[in-house]
Amino acid sequence: MSTVFSKSRPGREGVWPDAPKTEPLDFIPGNLLRGGKSRLPSLSELDVVRHFTGLSRKNFGVDSNFYPLGSCTMKYNPKFTEEVAALPGFARLHPLTPQLPGGGDMTAGALEVMYETERMLGEITGMAAFTLHPMAGAHGELTGALMIAAYHADRGNKKTKIICPDSAHGTNPASAHIAGFEVVTIESKDGIIDPAALAAAIDDETAGVMMTVPNTLGLFEAHLPEIVALCRKVDALLYYDGANLNAILGKLRVGDAGFDVVHLNLHKTFATPHGGGGPGAGPVGVSEKLIPYLPISRVEKDEAGRYSLSYDHPKSIGYVAPFYGNFGIVLRAYAYMLRLGREGLVRVSEAAVLAANYLRKRLDAAIEVPYDRICMHEFVASAATLAATKNVRALDIAKALLDRGYHAPTIYFPLIVKEALMIEPTETESKDTLDAFVDDLLAILALAETDPEAVRACPTTLPVGRLDETYAARAMEITDDL
Repeated sequence: MSTVFSKSRPGREGVWPDAPKTEPLDFIPGNLLRGGKSRLPSLSELDVVRHFTGLSRKNFGVDSNFYPLGSCTMKYNPKFTEEVAALPGFARLHPLTPQLPGGGDMTAGALEVMYETERMLGEITGMAAFTLHPMAGAHGELTGALMIAAYHADRGNKKTKIICPDSAHGTNPASAHIAGFEVVTIESKDGIIDPAALAAAIDDETAGVMMTVPNTLGLFEAHLPEIVALCRKVDALLYYDGANLNAILGKLRVGDAGFDVVHLNLHKTFATPHGGGGPGAGPVGVSEKLIPYLPISRVEKDEAGRYSLSYDHPKSIGYVAPFYGNFGIVLRAYAYMLRLGREGLVRVSEAAVLAANYLRKRLDAAIEVPYDRICMHEFVASAATLAATKNVRALDIAKALLDRGYHAPTIYFPLIVKEALMIEPTETESKDTLDAFVDDLLAILALAETDPEAVRACPTTLPVGRLDETYAARAMEITDDL
């Protein structure tokens, strides 16, 4: 696949506005220029358009193909939310637009959206208050962990540890560590947290327990009341990783269940754009006792119905993001929630769980499902037997699915399942799509039995073949032709 630089020809130019004969670099202020000759390619406008249009057609996205990436909830992003985010009153609003005393300024509409979004998320989760500042799920986790630390420091508690189950998303222990805590990992039993293992690990220095409900195996944590009770005994806070909220939307309010902190992924559950490194949004909700530690600024509404930003919160953990988070993403989620309403959000989780169980039952005779029982929004299959008997691994099956026009499921996670394939269909896919996916996956599994080398050779239909999975990370040099 040729690069844009390889198509460059000396003297070939595109169209420059206002001054066709002017050197391109004249448009850039001198203080922003690097010294020496620029390394920009010389191309016509048509060359550029065809190059990048060609690249876009090689791209993979949920608009074009099924994306069953487990624990990522790659649902369709409805286009009406894009129209809402593009409304000039929102799209052209600069984050430094001044607020006028007494209200009535240009920021009032945006502040109302933020205020109402916080309230809706609080109603959905049962949390007392929210911040919209975090700009990704992991950023939300860190924000929550910092508030847990602030809460204990304010009370004079000596708290040094956070407990995570072995099925946790990798960002959970990472966030806890960055916040200054030692991470203690406990083993699951029959796919869920073992209360006995938690009881043995928890002590007076435990600051909190981080968990996902349902967990990364797609299983509901049946011992949740016992887990809450163990945390309360030592004043440990219970953290909810909201990556899998799509499974319980409208069915369980995690605040009512006993959680103290929750982060949500708007780019998962609430159908905002997802992928390519962003844009993300990871709002964090807290119980009443953690409100003083929320990041600043906060959106407030006075008795006259006027909205403003408030900064006077002495116990706040401070700023966690520039300005107010990814407002455009928050706006899309706000429109999505309004459009679906209470009943629509309930149907989201019902359809997501139904789709996952339909796939699980259609596949369970052809591939091992280690925890083969009613799941929630996703399930985890295992290629361990194929790997042992045919030397066909989860990676090979994933590559073969690319040849069939699907994004691969999440593989090798969670770590407690060997040769894991984590499949999450979401609620937005039709039965026709699910059936086609199953048929193609069954064909790949059958081919692995009769011609394993053919599966190991995949992909064969894409612009590139099997890539070195680790070289890019280990050899991060820039070559002369880039």
